[in-house]
Amino acid sequence: MSAAGTTLSRRLFIACGALAGGGFITGFGASAQEAAAGRTRLGPYVAVAADGGITLLAKNPEIGQGIKTSLAMILAEELDADWQRVRVDTASVDEQLYGGQTAGGSTSTPTNYEPLRRAGAAVRASLVQAAAQRLGVAASELTVKLGVISHAASSRALGFGEVAALAATLPAPDPAAVPLKNPRDFALIGTPQAGVDGPRIVRGEPIFGIDTVLPGMKYAVVCRPPVFGARLRSANLDEVRALPGVLQVFVLAGTGNIKGLQDGVAVVAERWWQARMARDRLRVDWDETDAAAHDSRLYDATAQVLLRGRGTAIVSKGDADAALARASQVVEAVYETPFLPHLTLEPQNCAARPLGDGVEIWAPTQAPGGGRRLVARELGLTEAQVTVHMVRVGGGFGRRLENDYMVEAAAIARQSGLPVKLLWTREDDVTHDFYRAGSHHRLRGGLDAQGRVQAYAAHGVTYARDGKPAQGADIVPHDFLRQTIPHFQLEQSLIETRVPTGYLRAPTSNSLAFIHECFLDELAHHAGQDPFDLRLSLLASRRGQPPEPPLNARAQPYDLERMQAVLQRLRERSGWDRPHPKAGSGVGLGMATYFSHRGYFAEVAKVQVDADGQWRVLKVWAVGDVGSVIVNPSAARNQVEGSIIDGIGQLRQAITFGRGRAQQSNLHEIPLMRMADTPHIDIDFLLSDHPPTGLGEPALPPVLPAVCNALHAATGVRIRKLPIDTAALARPQRPAPR
Repeated sequence: MSAAGTTLSRRLFIACGALAGGGFITGFGASAQEAAAGRTRLGPYVAVAADGGITLLAKNPEIGQGIKTSLAMILAEELDADWQRVRVDTASVDEQLYGGQTAGGSTSTPTNYEPLRRAGAAVRASLVQAAAQRLGVAASELTVKLGVISHAASSRALGFGEVAALAATLPAPDPAAVPLKNPRDFALIGTPQAGVDGPRIVRGEPIFGIDTVLPGMKYAVVCRPPVFGARLRSANLDEVRALPGVLQVFVLAGTGNIKGLQDGVAVVAERWWQARMARDRLRVDWDETDAAAHDSRLYDATAQVLLRGRGTAIVSKGDADAALARASQVVEAVYETPFLPHLTLEPQNCAARPLGDGVEIWAPTQAPGGGRRLVARELGLTEAQVTVHMVRVGGGFGRRLENDYMVEAAAIARQSGLPVKLLWTREDDVTHDFYRAGSHHRLRGGLDAQGRVQAYAAHGVTYARDGKPAQGADIVPHDFLRQTIPHFQLEQSLIETRVPTGYLRAPTSNSLAFIHECFLDELAHHAGQDPFDLRLSLLASRRGQPPEPPLNARAQPYDLERMQAVLQRLRERSGWDRPHPKAGSGVGLGMATYFSHRGYFAEVAKVQVDADGQWRVLKVWAVGDVGSVIVNPSAARNQVEGSIIDGIGQLRQAITFGRGRAQQSNLHEIPLMRMADTPHIDIDFLLSDHPPTGLGEPALPPVLPAVCNALHAATGVRIRKLPIDTAALARPQRPAPR
């Protein structure tokens, strides 16, 4: 075990074979440590103890999405292991052995599903071959169930533990050639399973990054520039060094990399509170020369000017301008979304200790390999000099795809010569985030005399760094509209910013779904059509025609038939065609759909609005198509529920900037969802003949427009700007009758 007691040590492997097309490698053999412990290592993911107990390694970070459990279930299914005898540990950070080890983009399931099935099947084949040798029979005469290999003709059986050592000496089967189970025969995949870490979490065991303790560890905080990109001029270091418990105070010299090390002052103390209080005594002179231009009011004014002009073409299909000119009715609207923070429950933290000429790190990160490379670059080390251990993450949502806190901890450990734990405060977290970028949009839709949508033109203003869209700030088309509307145009204009931006759960989709699905609801209203009917008629108009190709190699093709099936199932399940509450009554229903991260989702929201404008969501119906199988239905439901709750919460949140700094600092200024705010959520998965995908993100985007469309049905007020202004929803009070 490592010093923190949270990871397995690196093992020795004999590499053998590779899955065609990528970095999946399987190996056989056992290290001396495992042999001494009575465990035999079979491939990079499986170790079998002499008593038949099985340890499976989960290769990707666990950030609450349940992947540590799901990846192990995939392995155990093809292995035919007894799940009750399976222990799951986190793998070491080794991208040469495991390939990518990232939690982001809902990619863990689609990229690992088949490789892990093949890894489990290869180990099973090796165990069966070993059992055949021991029993003196043909491997084809053996069956496997729950970790036991049986020969029915002679009524003999061997457990995995009895043949594991022999299996490790046999030639490894090619994972690409091993037969896989028919999904109809799955015994574990598709059954709800509790998270493997659940009991430890309930008992309060120290398994999160914030819990890490190293021998002789000290505590660190950093004083960061209040203005993004400001440079340090001077600070009262000597005065702070003299404070009780303070061990070291020193300047961190920034590298100029927005994702790496910023100018700051590190304080190292015996206790975290001592370091925290000492930081309050620092008086730092910062160069804030460029701060004035980065202000929300200036951004908004610039956006309004840009929207009156034309932008750079992103997509141009047909001739939207001409179609709008001849349309029987043109609908126009301007929409706006704010910058948003991530608000992870566990603030950013990292433990690090100097290690010879390198550094060893324990980090709650979504991208450990990327963090390792970043630390090496920022500190002038080789990657071989940086060791990273993954620990469980207390919430990521995209924030921990960035590893700035890892660089800080590593720099402090090396500069101080001490093992340290760096812990951010909540204020640090809110004011030094990589925010979801805001945006402004001018939308125009053209209807013909029959109320059919013939043209759609969108001009989006987003934020840039060095002349290119900032990270997570791209303007991309709503593929439903691009596929189904004959004349479609999307333009983009940029506002330069120094505000750090990044990926928030369902990047870009979490903002663009609100904009385009709310405006599509407006078009349905002006056309006098039911919003389901409008969408289904648009899909029907393309029936039999080839889909528009993806815009780039990374984009996924859009399947009109899958979205149509999801909409039809949702319409039925939500009871949409039953009588609705009276328009403007304070209770309303709204719907929306979106294709995000390979997942097709549509949702209906039911809301209630009080006379004073206070609103709440009563119920959400969600139907999704994420492929042919749901690996762990329990985790899948958790992810959909969490996405919907997150999306509703975003409707109340915003980060604004004044003189180059965030104006909100803690949770009292950024409302979070409470248990009492959580609606009843009805979930239905529509299984289809497509590879399975992830569920961390695709259910989030549709809930924002579904709720806003429901608010319009309840009050007659269109929500075109977030966060929602409750005063705008308030209904005028009629005077009491005399």
